[in-house]
Amino acid sequence: MLNPSPPSQVAVVGAGPGGLASAMLLARKGVPVTVFERDPAVGGRTRTIHAPGGYKFDIGPTFFLYPRVLKDIFEACGERLEDHIELRRLDPQYHLIFEGGGSIRATYDLDRLEREIGRLAPADARNVRRFLDDNRKKLEAFRPVLEQSFSSPADLFSPAMLAALPKLRPFSSVDSDLKRYFADPRVRLAFSFQTKYLGMSPFQCPSLFTILSFLEYEHGVFHPIGGCGAVSEAMANVARKMGVDIRLDTPVERIVYDDGEAVGLEAGGKRFAAAAVVVNGDFGHAMGRLVPEAMRPRWKNRKLDRAKISCSTFMLYLGIEGDVGDLAHHTILLSRDYERNIHEVTNGILPAEPSIYVQHAGATDPSMAPEGHTSLYVLVPVPNLRCGLEWASEAPRYRSLVLERLKILGLGDLESRIRFERVVTPRAWESEFAVFEGATFNLAHNLTQMLYFRPHNRFGRNVYLVGGGTHPGSGLPVIYEGARITARLLLEDLERRRFGAREPKPATAPIGEAAS
Repeated sequence: MLNPSPPSQVAVVGAGPGGLASAMLLARKGVPVTVFERDPAVGGRTRTIHAPGGYKFDIGPTFFLYPRVLKDIFEACGERLEDHIELRRLDPQYHLIFEGGGSIRATYDLDRLEREIGRLAPADARNVRRFLDDNRKKLEAFRPVLEQSFSSPADLFSPAMLAALPKLRPFSSVDSDLKRYFADPRVRLAFSFQTKYLGMSPFQCPSLFTILSFLEYEHGVFHPIGGCGAVSEAMANVARKMGVDIRLDTPVERIVYDDGEAVGLEAGGKRFAAAAVVVNGDFGHAMGRLVPEAMRPRWKNRKLDRAKISCSTFMLYLGIEGDVGDLAHHTILLSRDYERNIHEVTNGILPAEPSIYVQHAGATDPSMAPEGHTSLYVLVPVPNLRCGLEWASEAPRYRSLVLERLKILGLGDLESRIRFERVVTPRAWESEFAVFEGATFNLAHNLTQMLYFRPHNRFGRNVYLVGGGTHPGSGLPVIYEGARITARLLLEDLERRRFGAREPKPATAPIGEAAS
């Protein structure tokens, strides 16, 4: 027997960024919402952990980009984002170090940025503003597409989509598109490495995603004081203030169906009735565990197993005694042969000369480590679990390799100063963080897995999706936009039911299968 609940009760699976944003938007309309989270804290991978010794680390995202969408969500709930969290804009945004020679301290100050690029390629520096101007128009054209839902093939021919197409160059890659502006491959990398936020290669990622670097320069790269988890905590506080019931340490075992419709869920050994269920979990993992295969005709197990997924990451979270000199807040070492490096990662080969990203949040935020100590977050793109690597034996060797390569950044004496260490491999992403195949950036963003061909926000009868695995895609601002789409669809469907009408049927035709 299901526990009784109000007829419009909504259950949200997962208190990640998308789940929290959806809960806020539903609660502001008076909908009773209960959020079920398996971990003892909100945020999912967007949370900050407190390690022994007083060190703090973001687990996944380490910066905040394009805060406009989240500001809008807070304002819709009668709150101001800046009253809850301090977002500090970084300048420089990051320090790019090219192993083959040269570096760029990326800044939103265009005069300085042009000088930085001019040191490497004077001719390319003259095209920086043209690139930004063109991508400003591209984003403006594509924003309505990001804000619309894709529930039927007809949505691919919406006025917004048709208006955006001339600017999208859909069959060109990010790197190919950048060749229209920049001849030096290092400069192109400075405006294309951001495709790693999607776990993709700039040599394969659709050219639409040149807007990622544009967003950084136009709207800023921000550090939330206290870590990115502070944003998740702020969202949870507002949600609770609005009456949302957030149940921590309560894993969801399955969604309960009756005659093809979701009617609730099982969590913590109990059943809860719900008029709708919003799933904010890693898509591949959540589908396999929560939704019977018969209830996902367009995403059966066979399709999940052959879906294109992102790369994974090898992580070191290091608590260091002492300082790290003038290391920037964000530093990116781009390997000598970056194209080969990225080809290896995306083709199941563990790179011998990997690129490395290092966050030294203490450069901006002293609260991230005790006085006299430093917290370092080290991320290395590696293949996902489909390559079959045995990480139990591989991890110690790769850890040593990564520490050796950190010497290129001037971090030559780390080993003896490590006072806290946590290693997360692709296998750990799957087993500890419920990430399908260890693909930390979710489904890939290739043309056959975007827009209508990505899992739909309205996923089934009374089931909705939010997060990086559904439209519009990965990345915090995009996930927040997805929460607005999902909440809007769910509210529309609840309103239809009030008047005895049934919501539109989710598409079951195998168009996505054919496109794949």
